[in-house]
Amino acid sequence: MQNNEKNIHLSVVIPAYNEEENLKFGVSQELFKYLEKQSFSWEVIFVDDGSKDSTVRVLEDITRSRTNVRVLKEPHRGKGGTVIAGMFKAVGEIILFCDMDQATPISELDKILPKFRENYDVVIGSRKGREGAPFLRKIMAWGFSVLRTLVLRLPFKDTQCGFKAFKKDAARNIFEKMKIFRGSMLGEKTGVTAGFDLELLYIARKLGLRIAEVEVVWHHKESERVTPLRDSWEGLRDLVRIRLNALAGKYKV
Repeated sequence: MQNNEKNIHLSVVIPAYNEEENLKFGVSQELFKYLEKQSFSWEVIFVDDGSKDSTVRVLEDITRSRTNVRVLKEPHRGKGGTVIAGMFKAVGEIILFCDMDQATPISELDKILPKFRENYDVVIGSRKGREGAPFLRKIMAWGFSVLRTLVLRLPFKDTQCGFKAFKKDAARNIFEKMKIFRGSMLGEKTGVTAGFDLELLYIARKLGLRIAEVEVVWHHKESERVTPLRDSWEGLRDLVRIRLNALAGKYKV
């Protein structure tokens, strides 16, 4: 389906960093197979995070014949800044960001999109049970959920699922107000970190946006970019940074 920028219903933003192997396994095929069956207009934006392998070349080969698919080449600065760059380029009425490995398959949009017809502004995926995840990861996730509830009072079962959708105006409003991870757009090289999702959800709540949490399918995918101890420390650090920003009035609306 071909689209023009003035009439796109859905934008899908996918960050990519050294994803050559995932792409060789055909993860993009299921994405396009699903989208091409839909009656609404759509676009896909792959945002390369300064990959050191052949990710950009493979993406350009995949997307060359598709007029509604773009590849953005960005400097390496971590998932937060990369996603934000793609969100600001997206023009759809609804904007989804999801992971390249499709741990939550794109078909789970069937559960997400109806919520926008119920006048929600943000819809986030929630992983039930975290099938296949190592026991240590599950314990650490539980501990982190307790901390985020105490420190930020976020009333969600799962803040970290990489499958989140927004009305366009809500997305612009949220991401323009981000302080920690908007900074990563200016060159701070951050990796996969829990703080990105926490900051955007904290701001969404401060803005009074209607947020729905929807249970989605999720399959554990091993990644060398995920290091439990380091990621837990960075998540705790970001919890404190967000709370300090809030106390300093930096998230006033």
